[in-house]
Amino acid sequence: MAAGGSRKISAASARAHTRGPKQNNSCSFFSGISAKILLVFFVGNLAWAYQIIQPPPPRTCGSPGGPLVKSSRIKLRDGRHLAYKEHGVSKDTAKYKTVYIHGFDSSKHDAAISTHLSKEIVEELGVYIVSFDRPGYGESDPHPERTLKSFALDVEQLADQLGLGSKFYVIGFSMGGELTWTCLKYIPHRLAGATLLAPVVNYWWPGFPSNLSKKAYHQQLTPDQWALRVAHYAPWLSYWWNTQKWFTGSTVIAQFLENFSPKDLEFMAKETDDDNEFPRQQGEYESLHRDLNIGFGPWEFDPMDLENPFPNNEGSVHIWHGDEDRLVPVLLQRYIAKRLSWIHYHELEGMGHMFPLDHGMNGAIIRAMVKQ
Repeated sequence: MAAGGSRKISAASARAHTRGPKQNNSCSFFSGISAKILLVFFVGNLAWAYQIIQPPPPRTCGSPGGPLVKSSRIKLRDGRHLAYKEHGVSKDTAKYKTVYIHGFDSSKHDAAISTHLSKEIVEELGVYIVSFDRPGYGESDPHPERTLKSFALDVEQLADQLGLGSKFYVIGFSMGGELTWTCLKYIPHRLAGATLLAPVVNYWWPGFPSNLSKKAYHQQLTPDQWALRVAHYAPWLSYWWNTQKWFTGSTVIAQFLENFSPKDLEFMAKETDDDNEFPRQQGEYESLHRDLNIGFGPWEFDPMDLENPFPNNEGSVHIWHGDEDRLVPVLLQRYIAKRLSWIHYHELEGMGHMFPLDHGMNGAIIRAMVKQ
């Protein structure tokens, strides 16, 4: 037979050759279906995950279904309301007018500097104090666009609407103490003096040496280390992180007693106000979780870069801190006081975070602030 001639092909071989393409088409069809199922599954899970990390809308005071408004409030320029409470002598006769900034998971009712100040000192010095619910707390409207600067401007508007004059004092406790730095940054010209009581610190402030901030950071309980990492690096996850039931979120939100010193527990046992729900009544996200995100997120300024707001000694800035504070490590306050030589630093031996609840302390704090 000559090369390249015709060759007979059996029927079986012909069928095998014709089946090949049909089998490939079938595999491609099922592969396409599987890919679509996986895509739908992935998108569905992504949508589910997105939904569970979204906080519910706040129950704004005065809105349908929201808590009732029972306190005096001012209306800010952007339409929000701030609820406030006045203490001490009348502001019309007061010699020293002060705005008090409450701490984390707290409210205007927890103004220890005024509620634990003796009537004799109030009248002797002529002290007027106004406390207010910070945005999202108590009866003050939430502020989803809140920034460090907007908070300081809220304080200024409160003082102006209440007629506190061209200058006033500011006292902040715990996270309110941390936010007092914003007043020193953005409205120093309005301040007659400032006092920070056990002020919270942001471990990511660039002015801290990294070894010092890491040492202080690791003094916290492990769940709190993680909760603050989330607030700093993934604030959109804060709500889910602190409300899910698989593991412990912030132990401060959960009110673990391990965060308090023996002296703290002694002071707290004497307190009678147990309305723990009032600060959170509009929802935990716009109060607690946004507080974490603002307080421990990236700051637009470093407090350790601030200059003395009272170069002519016309006022003063004070930090008071207990050396047994388990919530805010004292070594960071010592460093701040060393960096800012114009700070009047008062370290309290044997005291924890809650020393403002000591009835004997607040007179000394007020007298130091007003130089009496």
